[in-house]
Amino acid sequence: MANYPSELKYTKDHEWARVDGDVVRIGVTAYAVEMLGDITLVDLPKVGAKLEEHGRFGDIESVKTVSELFSPIAGEVVEVNDKLDGSPELVNEDCYTKGWMIAVKATGSLDALMDAAAYTAFVASLDH
Repeated sequence: MANYPSELKYTKDHEWARVDGDVVRIGVTAYAVEMLGDITLVDLPKVGAKLEEHGRFGDIESVKTVSELFSPIAGEVVEVNDKLDGSPELVNEDCYTKGWMIAVKATGSLDALMDAAAYTAFVASLDH
């Protein structure tokens, strides 16, 4: 079973959110990476894009499938991890640090998201 960092918040769509001052960094969880397999492409929005809570912000492609990415919070994209353009495998290698996707200046709250313990239990309920 994967280990989910306790300082992050999690969604049922398998995205994580890390509060970094007034910015929230967003990526996908180790569970998502495990389900997707080898990541081959990450399609992300441009800086300045406005996101809605639970709204689609991009796509992630793997050797198995294409999945949509959903924002855990409303806000404006202030930074995009451009390293993923040439090296999408960074998501596989380290989804919580090198493989982050976007940073958002939040206009919403993360209160509805799960903590690591709740996300761990949620994932366990999916693995029948």
